[in-house]
Amino acid sequence: MLRLEQVSVLRRGRALLDDVSLTVAPGELVALVGPNGAGKTTILRAALGLVRPSRGAVRLGEASVDSLSPRERAAHVAWLPQHSTGGEDLPAVEVVMTARFRFDEPLAVCEREARGALSRVGAAAVATRALGSLSGGERQRVALAALLAQATPTLLADEPANHLDPAQQIDVYRLLGELWREGKSVVCVTHDVNLLRHLGEASRVRVAGIAQGRLCFELPLDSGELPSALGELFGLNMHALSLNGQRVLLPERGA
Repeated sequence: MLRLEQVSVLRRGRALLDDVSLTVAPGELVALVGPNGAGKTTILRAALGLVRPSRGAVRLGEASVDSLSPRERAAHVAWLPQHSTGGEDLPAVEVVMTARFRFDEPLAVCEREARGALSRVGAAAVATRALGSLSGGERQRVALAALLAQATPTLLADEPANHLDPAQQIDVYRLLGELWREGKSVVCVTHDVNLLRHLGEASRVRVAGIAQGRLCFELPLDSGELPSALGELFGLNMHALSLNGQRVLLPERGA
């Protein structure tokens, strides 16, 4: 379980987070939505122990994040950042292998798990290619494979479909949905709420609206209140349409 308890994060006199309380129980999926600079990524970084709260506490299970070593945190939660850096000269399989640093295991086992993760995300063919030689979509699949290879109960994904073409975006969200239904807890930052329908089971997806560092609402993805809540969050008129039996939300800027 991941819990933020009245968390505030202050930087240079500005509140990046302001009294945010959020619980993600085992097997839950929470989507964080909100304008740029709202605090969504800061929530993920606080959950990882990369940002220390000015007030409040962050807990993984019963332990405070601050009390855990890097290897202990890596056993609880894995992170897919918006932009992965480093390892440009390494083969993709070795990049994925680094995600298993918390395990005491033979190198052969580590490589087998990494190759299995690459295969699951459809990137087995790039295993021996240098990360720097890959396209944006291929690099994102390698990053997803590293997320899988870390083998944690909780996954944090920050704009996981960033810079991907529409077909790849759908594939990424379907994969996250599969992992969620297998029992993973997932926290996903997104700017496109319509991609969330590819996760499946809309009634179980919880959408949390963030603005100016504060938690504004928490609603199921299929809630009738969600369009108006999102409209208020972004300062737009939000229209709900039906497409092939699924609800699609389309924005229209007000006068």
